[in-house]
Formats: sequence, C-alpha cells, structure tokens
Amino acid sequence: MITAIRAPELAALLRPSLLRLTRLVRNQRVDTSITLTALSAMASLRKHGPMSAGELAAFERVQPPSMTKVLAALEDKQLVRRDSHPHDRRQAILEITEAGVALLDSEQRSRDLWLSTQLESLTADERALLQRVVPILDKLAAQ
Repeated sequence: MITAIRAPELAALLRPSLLRLTRLVRNQRVDTSITLTALSAMASLRKHGPMSAGELAAFERVQPPSMTKVLAALEDKQLVRRDSHPHDRRQAILEITEAGVALLDSEQRSRDLWLSTQLESLTADERALLQRVVPILDKLAAQ
C-alpha cells in the first residue's frame, strides 16, 4: 500500500520534474522564429475563436502593449488576420489564418513525435501509470 505524501513534500518533488519535462517538450520546435507567446496566442484564437486584441491579452494574461507587438508580428507572417468588429468600428477582431492553423498543427506533431519517442522507452506498466495520472494533472491545471 502506498502512503500518501504531504502536499508540500510532493510539490517539492513534482515541480522540478514537471518544469524539466515542459522545457524539453517546448524545445521541440518547428519554427523558432515564432515565439512561445505568439504560439500560445494563436492556439487561443484557434480554440476559442476570433476575439479582440484586448480580449486575447486578458485571456493570455499579458499586457495589451505586449500583445499588440505579438499580433503585429503574426499579421506580418500572415498567421492571423484582423477584421472589423461587427458592432464597434473602433475595434478589430483577430482570427487565426489557415497558415496559422498549419503551423500550430506542425508544432504539435513535432512535440507529439518527440514525446512519443520518449514514452516508448518506458515499460507498459509505466505508460499505464502515466495514463492514470493525466486526469489528475488536468484537474490541477484547471484550478
């Protein structure tokens, strides 16, 4: 029987491993000219649909001026497009383009391939254990 470890002790054990693994996965990049912040903004537009720059900045938890710079770079590369707001002409609505979706898909395939290769080195029991942990990690991420 496994004895439950106290939360502070588990946090101290888990945090460094999660950080290292996240860093390794993030480094499996297709196009390093696109920042991680820009990829995150594109992923948000893909997942949640078109929104204003201010809404996207709030969603991404970055300052609006920072998001403006990110969006300008993405527009220059034709990865997002700006359209007129249907109700307020002073605002614009941003939407990911087909090229942006293709880039996100490529980035995801690259990272999935790398992680899949790493997971192949584990035993079937280790992979099964990780599969059972995924919902718990998702629960923590949603808090």
